[in-house]
Amino acid sequence: MRFVWPLIWFVVLAALQLTVVPMISIGGGIEPNLVLALTVFYGVRYGKITGSVTGFLFGFVFDLISGGLLGSSMFAFTIAGFIAGYYFKEDDFANLYSFNFLFILLYAATVSLFIYALIVYSNINTNIVTLFFERGILPAIYTTIFGLPVLFLKPKDVIR
Repeated sequence: MRFVWPLIWFVVLAALQLTVVPMISIGGGIEPNLVLALTVFYGVRYGKITGSVTGFLFGFVFDLISGGLLGSSMFAFTIAGFIAGYYFKEDDFANLYSFNFLFILLYAATVSLFIYALIVYSNINTNIVTLFFERGILPAIYTTIFGLPVLFLKPKDVIR
């Protein structure tokens, strides 16, 4: 079941990402990335290697089904999973089911989305500061808001 649930969550969140999320975007480009939030969750929950592999696989499949630049989400999600994995603690869920998770999600999403923006949206006329704020920080904040349910959906077998 350890490999089935991530797949189920990925399918649900990828479908929402491609159908519903564009309708709630702000200013045409600021939108949450639900699959990225799932990748960060698994990175914090299981560590750097699992987070990186999950990010790689989720990103690759997401690039295929979204029609995006192949490898862009894959690279960005892999980095997010690796960053999140640094906050993994064996048998200690203090970083996962607390406000720490939101800060980890904000940090990993900012780095990941900025790298994604450098790959996809950059050209010779791109202002790097504008790219960092409009395609990095603002979508990361929006993604972090969608990470709030993790605080309230703590499994019963997890003790604080």
